[in-house]
Amino acid sequence: MYLTIRHDTSYRYEATVHYSIQQLRLTPASGASQIVRRWSIDAPGKLDSTVDAYGNALHTLVINKPHSEIRLHVSGEVDTIALDDGRLRDEAGPIPLEHFTCATRLTEADPAIRELAGSVPDLASPGSLIALSERIVERVQYNPGITEVSSTAAQALALGNGVCQDHAHLMLACCRARGVPARYVSGYIEPGDVPHAASHAWVDVWLDGTGWVSVDVTHAAFASEIYCRLAVARDYEAAAPVRGRRIGGREEKMDVAVMVSAQVSQ
Repeated sequence: MYLTIRHDTSYRYEATVHYSIQQLRLTPASGASQIVRRWSIDAPGKLDSTVDAYGNALHTLVINKPHSEIRLHVSGEVDTIALDDGRLRDEAGPIPLEHFTCATRLTEADPAIRELAGSVPDLASPGSLIALSERIVERVQYNPGITEVSSTAAQALALGNGVCQDHAHLMLACCRARGVPARYVSGYIEPGDVPHAASHAWVDVWLDGTGWVSVDVTHAAFASEIYCRLAVARDYEAAAPVRGRRIGGREEKMDVAVMVSAQVSQ
């Protein structure tokens, strides 16, 4: 599949901002499931490029002069590769698998999560991961505007509402409660007729004898060729497409527009 992606983000501030720093994980890498053909980021300043601890491309934007808005424009084309039941067919990676069994603030398991994690007896096959995803979306309806980016998996489960980020965090919490390594994935999906945003989140789960299996919890399906991966980490906080701090500005208004279109590769 050939994906064409456009991602526009704008920040407007009520008052002048005197200094801001943004960390951008908005650049996909070629790998087992995709080949990046073209990619660019337009930003109002110099982007310092590096790689973070998880191997994600990381750009840092610093603006140290007065400003009242920031506009980011990302665009590119990616060839994606069909996966067999979500199998990425790659090695464990540079991070020890044990790292992905450790809970974070957003993925701490409470008694309700442990009960949910135990609703699928054996997390040892790709099919069992789909079964657990189905349990999660039964308990947490897709409903934007109820949770926030700082909401935990336990809070989303208690509310019974959330978005793809919450579904991913719940899957991570359930897997880690069972001692199964799992990592958060941020990226894009070609949405088709599905009424969910093209900016998306899902998970990779490590199964012994199989390797990493990529699962879209929100759709209770394996990630396929309509997905483009941006970054992986233990949770959203370390894989967020954009994170930043500023001095000044008072209230902030953010607008995001993401477009993903797909064509069959020639």
